[in-house]
Amino acid sequence: MVEQDTIRLLRECDAGIKMGISSIDDVLGHARNKELYDKLKTCRDDHETLQQEIQTLLGDYQDEGKNPNPIAKGMSWMKTNVKLGMEETDATIADLMTDGCNMGVKSLGKYLNQYKAADEKSKTITKKLIRLEETLAEDLQRYL
Repeated sequence: MVEQDTIRLLRECDAGIKMGISSIDDVLGHARNKELYDKLKTCRDDHETLQQEIQTLLGDYQDEGKNPNPIAKGMSWMKTNVKLGMEETDATIADLMTDGCNMGVKSLGKYLNQYKAADEKSKTITKKLIRLEETLAEDLQRYL
């Protein structure tokens, strides 16, 4: 049970982190404020570092990970492009990213509770990812 829950939790982190990186990439080129751009880029870099850790752990279990749900990814892309098409501002970027961070925190919290038997290493990585999302949402408040 521990191994199954560990793999499942890591897969969900993998999918979430891929979604987060993709979302940041979707808005990064639209950021006008240099500090906002730098915060987004730093967060993306932190996500990529954590993704490498997750991939290493999944590799230990001979698992390839998980991609984000294509429908969710498509809906996110569409929402981003419609909102930025209507109003391409740093406030719009902050709003979109804050929504994404909040959804990520909620989902990851759910998976932490669902996969209680996961090993401590995978739980720690999940909590790191949650903190990354919470920190970005907090940092973006000044741009709303």
